[in-house]
Formats: sequence, C-alpha cells, structure tokens
Amino acid sequence: MSPPPDPPAPARPLSLGVIFLTLYIDLVGFSIIFPLAPSLMEYYLRVDGQSGVLGWLLVQSSAVSRALGHDQGYAAVLLGGVVMSFYSILQFIFSPIWGALSDHHGRRPVLLVTVAGTALGYLIWIFSGSFWLFLASRLISGTFSGNLSVATAAVADVTTRQDRSKAMGIVGAAFGLGLVTGPALGGIAAALHLDFLTGHPGLARWGINPFSVPALLALAMCLLNQVWVYRRFKETLPPSARAAVRDERVRNPLQAILLLDNADARRANIVAFVYSVAFVAMETSVTFLATQRFNYGVTQNTELLVWLGFFSILTQGYLVRKLLKTMAEVKVLALGLVLLSAALLAVAVAGQPWLLYAGLAVTAVGYGLVNSSTTGLISLYAGASEQGRVLGVFRSLGSLCRAITPLLAGIVFWGFGATPLFIGAAVISVASLVLARRLPQPAK
Repeated sequence: MSPPPDPPAPARPLSLGVIFLTLYIDLVGFSIIFPLAPSLMEYYLRVDGQSGVLGWLLVQSSAVSRALGHDQGYAAVLLGGVVMSFYSILQFIFSPIWGALSDHHGRRPVLLVTVAGTALGYLIWIFSGSFWLFLASRLISGTFSGNLSVATAAVADVTTRQDRSKAMGIVGAAFGLGLVTGPALGGIAAALHLDFLTGHPGLARWGINPFSVPALLALAMCLLNQVWVYRRFKETLPPSARAAVRDERVRNPLQAILLLDNADARRANIVAFVYSVAFVAMETSVTFLATQRFNYGVTQNTELLVWLGFFSILTQGYLVRKLLKTMAEVKVLALGLVLLSAALLAVAVAGQPWLLYAGLAVTAVGYGLVNSSTTGLISLYAGASEQGRVLGVFRSLGSLCRAITPLLAGIVFWGFGATPLFIGAAVISVASLVLARRLPQPAK
C-alpha cells in the first residue's frame, strides 16, 4: 500500500534552479572522462602494462578475450570497460549509504562532504602518471559520488506531491545536459594539454600526464560546485523529518534493495533497473553499430550522441512536464516503455542512417518519459523521512546497471552482432513494461 499523502510542506528558501545547477556542475565534471577512456587505457598500458595491478588485469582480460575468440585488441577494450566500471560499482555500494545519512543529518552537510571527496579524487587524477594513482583517484571519486542521490532527494523535499514528477523531469534534464557538455569539454581539454605537455616535458616527473588538464577542469568544476553548495544550497530537510528517521544500520546495497519495506518503491526500483539495462545496452553499443553499418567516424558518432542527448533533454525538461498535467505517472511510464521498445527494434533493423536517427530520437523520448515518471513514482511511494534512502537505492541500481551492462553488451555485440543485441534490448524493455503494470498510482 502507498503511504498516506505527506502534509503540505512549508515554503522553503531553496529553488529548483539551485539544485539543477548543483547536479549539472557535478555531472559535467563526472563525464569529462567519457571520451578519453580509450586513450587513457592506451597510455597506461604503454606505461604500466607489463607489471603491477594493470599487468595482472591485462593477463586476466587476455584470457577472457581468447576464450571468446578475440585478439589482444579486444582484451584492451574489455580491460578498459572493467576499469571504467569501478566507479559505477562504488556508486552502487555507497549511494544508499549517503542517501540514508542525508535523511539523518540533512542534505547540505552530506553534499559538502561528498563534493569535497570527489574533488580529492580529481586532484589525485591530475598527478596520476602511473596507473595505480589513476585507479586510486577513481576509487575515491566513486566512493563520494552519492551526491546525485542526495540532490535528487532535495528535490522531493522542496516540491509538493502534485509537482514531484514534473520536478524530477528537471533533474533528468540536468543529467542530460551535463552528460552532453562534459564529454565535449573533456575532448577539448585533452587536445589543449597535448600541446602544453610537449613544451614542458619536465612536468612528467610530478605525474603530469596527457590527461591532467581534463582532470584539472574536472577539479575546477567540483570546487565551483563546493562553493555553490556552501553559499546557495540551504538545508531542505527540516529537523522534524530528520527526527522521524528510524535509527537503523545502513545495509549493504543488495539488502537495501531486496529488503525495502516499502513494496511499491521496491517494485518501481526493479522496473527502473530492468529498463535501464535495455537503455544502457543501446547507449554503449550504438556508436559501434553506426561504425559497422555506415562507416561512421569520431565526428559522426559524436553528432549521433548529441542528437540522442538533445531529445533526452527536451523530453525531460519540457515534454514530460506537459504530459503530467493530463496523465498519471503510471500511464506516462507505460507510454515511455512502449516507445522505447519500438524504437530499439527500429534501431536493430536500421539499414539507412535516417532510420537510425529516427529510432534514436524516439528512444530518447521514451527513455525521458520513463526516467522522469519512475523517479517521481519512487519518490511519491516513499515517505518524507525516507527520501534519501529510497532514492539512494534507485541511484544505486542505476550504477549497478552501468557497471555490468556495458561489459555484457560488448560480449553480445562482438559475439553475435548488433541486431541480436538491440532485439534483446527491446525484449528487456517489454519485460519492464509487464512489470510496470503492477505499479499503483500513488495518492497526491
């Protein structure tokens, strides 16, 4: 059963714009590394690939690659996926913990701690001339990456139940805009740094490497976020709500998911995880599909991802708010899953670039509807004193998906081809639609 509606919240001094910028700045810094991943692995394999942690990981990756019938080049790609997934695995572990701590102590202090910890990770990245330092920077940043779930919980604190899902669309738009801006800045910063390092080779003794400028830019964004939160982010969770939180031990993430005592929130989190598997499989494989079928290069693939991001931002920042004025969240969720399933099938069989672009546009619209409505539903199912914990579970599941799905999708893509992978993603999306039919519309 859904909990009874929360009492009307008093007017609060914090606006959604402050939360939007908090999320946006954080995600720009987080996603700067995305376009650099292949070059990062190439650099560290050249520097440290014969010994130590990286050498051991390469041996294991080579064994898996040979078992799958691929060469050493595929082993490097597989290794890169494993290394980049460390961050998401740590998000999976710590998001529920930071969310629960914010329910006890308030959003603002937890945000200040997590942003500062993330900044420390970026600082180490600047001087990561060796792989173990780079890995340490990713481990630290991943550990403190729970600020996304905390900021999302703050949205629930400052909105009424009637406007909750519309506001979550703004959160999705901040995610989309940050994930479009960050990779572009990362590519530009890396290009600038190559020229700088050539003129100052002595800096290598301090661990300065070809990716120190993107790391410096990520650190600058993080410090800007720290100042922004300190000066503008006023506490959103009143002492009365903090006092109502049950004093229980924070479980490990799998227990937190499976043992949620809120049955509706638990079901909605499962729906969110299942559809995320379908979307992330598409997201991480579509550029390989475009390269194979249409001989796309870096520039064309970048344009393809910007196209996908544009429709995602448009949907979550505008379209979903319009639909929710006349449709219930569960119906918006169902519509989004139908669109997502059909679009993934269209991409699977796309024989012309225009069909690929059309399929991706509908995919982004479907995902935007699903993401905003699911986040809103989870928040509405949860009570005022458990927003951080329940939304932390939601973010944790998303991180688990981003940790394991790219590796599994890569194995399917290179082992069976693009068409079976995208048809499989469509089937998974249909499965989430079936699960979503059991979700009740929450009271407002």
